[in-house]
Amino acid sequence: MLKKKLFYSLIALVFTGNLFAQKDIAVNAPGAQNPILPGWFADPTIKKFGDTYYIYATTDNEMLASGAPTVWYSKDFKNWYNYIMEIPSFSAKSITNFWAPDIVVGDDGKYYLYFGNCEMGCNIYGYVSDTPVGPWKKLSEQDVPVISNGYPREGYPSLDAQFFTDTDGKVYGYWGTWVHYNGGYAVGELNKKTMGEMVHSANIPLAQTPEPFEAAYMMKKGSKYILMYSGASCHDETYNVRYSYSDSPYGPFTPGKNNPILSTNEDQSVHGPGHHSVLKENDDYYIVYHKHDYPMTRGGLARQVCIDKMIFENDSTIQKVVPTSKGISDLIKSAVPEDIAFGKTTTASSYYHLKSTQYDYEYKPLYAIDDNNATMWKAADNNTPQYLIVDLGAEKKIRRIMTQFEFASYYYQYKLEYSVNGKNWLSYADKSKNRTAGSPMIDDNDVNARYIKLTVLATEKTGLYAAVWNIKVYSSLFDLPLPLKNKASNTPPAIKSTKQLLVDLDASKLANNSAINTISNKGSIGGTFTKSGDITLEKSEGIKAFHFKNGAFTLDKAVPKSLAWNGSYTVTTWVKNPDVAKEGEILASWCDRNEFNLANSYNALAYNSGSYGAVVHLDGHFDMKFNKVPEANKWHHIVLTFDGVVEKVYVDGVVDNSQTMLLSSAIAKAKIIIGASDIGENFSGFMASLRLYDYALSQEDLLLVMKQTKPKTE
Repeated sequence: MLKKKLFYSLIALVFTGNLFAQKDIAVNAPGAQNPILPGWFADPTIKKFGDTYYIYATTDNEMLASGAPTVWYSKDFKNWYNYIMEIPSFSAKSITNFWAPDIVVGDDGKYYLYFGNCEMGCNIYGYVSDTPVGPWKKLSEQDVPVISNGYPREGYPSLDAQFFTDTDGKVYGYWGTWVHYNGGYAVGELNKKTMGEMVHSANIPLAQTPEPFEAAYMMKKGSKYILMYSGASCHDETYNVRYSYSDSPYGPFTPGKNNPILSTNEDQSVHGPGHHSVLKENDDYYIVYHKHDYPMTRGGLARQVCIDKMIFENDSTIQKVVPTSKGISDLIKSAVPEDIAFGKTTTASSYYHLKSTQYDYEYKPLYAIDDNNATMWKAADNNTPQYLIVDLGAEKKIRRIMTQFEFASYYYQYKLEYSVNGKNWLSYADKSKNRTAGSPMIDDNDVNARYIKLTVLATEKTGLYAAVWNIKVYSSLFDLPLPLKNKASNTPPAIKSTKQLLVDLDASKLANNSAINTISNKGSIGGTFTKSGDITLEKSEGIKAFHFKNGAFTLDKAVPKSLAWNGSYTVTTWVKNPDVAKEGEILASWCDRNEFNLANSYNALAYNSGSYGAVVHLDGHFDMKFNKVPEANKWHHIVLTFDGVVEKVYVDGVVDNSQTMLLSSAIAKAKIIIGASDIGENFSGFMASLRLYDYALSQEDLLLVMKQTKPKTE
């Protein structure tokens, strides 16, 4: 009887222990281990070469996921270091797209890097190096792709290639995106002599991989070939991971009965998980995937890399993955000492409170010392300088400070100071002239202090915030995984906002009989507007206004650099549109649609009833409509603001719609155009006035502007 009681007690203990082990934690909990990388990265490929882990990924949250080609590396799978790889550009142009990279070790011991790029057709290109991090050399000096667009079938988009080395040494590739429109994934064998071309390629019928989208990934379990892939849409919560299995690398494949195996969880703390790879460590499997950020950036392209346990029920069945914020247990013991800043008290010059029609969220100072890559401290606006102070609670020895800024591949200029009393400050590290990006930024010294003060002075890109995922403080030095350092940038620090009214066009200030072929801009940048097409100065309901029929005003001054990249702005206008059902109806534009031709590199304010009726960003996944379209043929005050985080449209002083965004505004060749876009899309209605500022006005300020500029009847 005693033995039975002991047996059942043991079973209960084990069962309770398993429940406890599976229990997740809040997404903003201190010490959460998902995401594993501090930054915006997607499409992760996880590899282990020797004793070092590497994650090759798409750099996200800018220019339609077209950031620098970077790799993350770690020896303990906890402390990750970012490196910007040296990859030669194409002969015809520089590389912007570095999408969904993968890496293969050849029979010659060299490393072969492959990634997708759509600048010269949507192709897969290949590079080779003696090390996993480069420097890289082209496989083809003539830029011949390894997998070309239209292969193996005409019109097929060759992106998202992943390679699989079989037990017989053969290497197979699997690729394809938007495959539900393109007839299924593709498979082929990599020519191991050249490592630069595919042979025996074919398409996998759609029925063998139901509900696909992109991101095929092949692995082998026993004698079974497991073809995993991502389904639904990468832009929203429907994104998921699925699988099929076969006895051959070419199929035919049988869909898994329990698909999808990884999806958005119930509380949506893991939102839109997908585009993964798999790490096998001893007999355990881990799925490394990306998920969307929280608060979620519009279009779902501010993604972060996570890891969770993946369990095979048998060689052809994967159990459903439980996505977590907790992540996984330590794979190996870390030699990095205790972070003495963890959980300590913080204060800051300011912090950002995101208030929109979707979210109410605070980027608190304490999020900088919580060792959680899902949270960050972000200043209240994108003005600098901004500071963050960490109180260690007592005077301690400080040998190393590691700072993870929001964007790993752009530099921040900053200084670190220390103090024993919080009043008298001495220099710990002066990076006020820094032009080298990195994550973490590592600063060593040997001091005793209670307080550490980080002051962000400037950023490489316009409109980036003083923002920190984590700042970590150590009392002793320790070895770093690899002796890598990024090259310094030649780009000077970003131009800051002038906090001025840039453009002021007001019909009421013109005489009734004025010629309007040219009009002086009364805003701070000056210049002259030149009319093109059909615009007249008329009265509508007794209000003097420009009547746009098929014309525009174009300013002869360059778009100010304070509006570049993620620069803040406000557009205010009094308008009356007789027909809101028309396409286009652009009130103002100031970006070049063709410079990057990427989704969030273009901005324009519109007034129509369509999906981009308020703001145009080239791609429907990023455009913003009016929730309630302003009534046609009536005067309205329409305002668009962007503060570097949230885009808001106001109608008659009230917020109508908003979305979290990060822009990559292309202004280099652009013109400020009133009443049209750079390709036409003309406004057809009345405009009494329009103003453009290079900062985001508060709602209180907007109400004042609305009152001051309200057109009067004559």
